[in-house]
Amino acid sequence: MNFSQKVWNFTKKIPKGKVSTYKEIAKALNTKAYRAVGTALKNNPYAPKVPCHRVINSNGTIGGYKGKLNNKEKIKILKKEGIEIKNNKVDLKKYLFLLLFLLLYLFL
Repeated sequence: MNFSQKVWNFTKKIPKGKVSTYKEIAKALNTKAYRAVGTALKNNPYAPKVPCHRVINSNGTIGGYKGKLNNKEKIKILKKEGIEIKNNKVDLKKYLFLLLFLLLYLFL
């Protein structure tokens, strides 16, 4: 499995109504290649099965979608899934899905 496939695999695990970050996915893959995670998601051929719209920046800002920053389509999809967005930001304390905890759960 190559890097992009691993990114898509983790992204599939983010449930509706939650988001994760490029950084969280990179940490789950034991790397600091946050931008490479973004590139893998930008090239995601499996959307919406692999919900790349649920991945945002670690400061809560929306980030990119289909190669565009703060894409209105991404915001619309996230809102439809129940994510509140204020000033192009998501409250990570409320909506963050931590993939690292999922990994611990799966392997303990």
